[in-house]
Amino acid sequence: MNPTDEVDDLLTRAGARWRADQPSPPEPDLDHILGGHRGPRRWVPALAAASVAAIAAAALTVLPGGSHRPTGTPASTSDTPQSFAQGNQQPNDALLVKPGDKVQVSGQVIAVPGKAAVFCAPLPTTLIGYLPGKEPAPSCPAEFAVTLRGVDLARLTGANVTKGVRTGTASLTGIWGADRSIDVQEQAAPAAAPVQTPLPEVPCSPPAGGWVSKPSNIGSAPVQAFLDAHADQLMGPVVYYPKGHGRNAPVVIMVGVAHGNLAALRTTFEQVYVGNLCMTPVLLSRGDTERMTNAFEGLSDQKDLGLFMTGGSGMDGGAMRIGLLAYTEAVKTALTPIGLDLLQLVPEVKPVR
Repeated sequence: MNPTDEVDDLLTRAGARWRADQPSPPEPDLDHILGGHRGPRRWVPALAAASVAAIAAAALTVLPGGSHRPTGTPASTSDTPQSFAQGNQQPNDALLVKPGDKVQVSGQVIAVPGKAAVFCAPLPTTLIGYLPGKEPAPSCPAEFAVTLRGVDLARLTGANVTKGVRTGTASLTGIWGADRSIDVQEQAAPAAAPVQTPLPEVPCSPPAGGWVSKPSNIGSAPVQAFLDAHADQLMGPVVYYPKGHGRNAPVVIMVGVAHGNLAALRTTFEQVYVGNLCMTPVLLSRGDTERMTNAFEGLSDQKDLGLFMTGGSGMDGGAMRIGLLAYTEAVKTALTPIGLDLLQLVPEVKPVR
């Protein structure tokens, strides 16, 4: 079993224990959702379930790896989305690093006695409560570590020593080496954590008179069958609350169209769906995302690529987010068959231009 499998198993077991400890939720207000009658308290679980549906679209997955680039005609823009541009591509080439480039990293530094200090990618960790003095020594898998030359361990922020291993954080700027190293030239406190952005607004213009509260049959068998049958064209559904979560607040269902004619698909979908609907162009369908995820799992054995995390296409159906150590020519070559214009790369080693 590899370390990733162990992390997955630990997370799965922890999640199962948490769910088992939770009280059983009351039944959702199906009368309102499917028929238009609202109960005063039973609406809350329905909101919670809908929130999970929206958030799940953007959940991150630890990479444990067949590659396939989505095909098909991009959706036409006969609807009126507010801000999404079909095929919005990330400038991945601007993130490439090669030996001799000036680069910057910010995060954890690990220094094992007798070895060069390393910068370690922010890998997912399992929270385990160790007794004082029983904590394991910090470590970093070689494929996610960058050797540091010239780092000042005395200047690390939040420095700590466990079993003789010193850890801390820093922002480091220096020269990238062919051996996955940085010759440090500048050292400072780590960069501040990014400010969390609010959830996006409904990506469609509201109808005349605005969004109003009305029942929705999004959970019905005919609707789910339609979405499953068109998984290679559509993404979602994603739930939006344009006026908040109040008792009489409207709920809008967003379905993204990645391939095919948007107007024709909407006409067909409305034969089975009832409720507020936003149908808008997106970059990736559900089928695209599933095939791309399988392709990344196929790369998991190539440890030198430093790929450690992948996410879905988000609530907007945009490019798939990929966490990686550094975007090198080798990584670019490996990812090209998947479709570089379909990826939002987030490397830890960033070039300084």
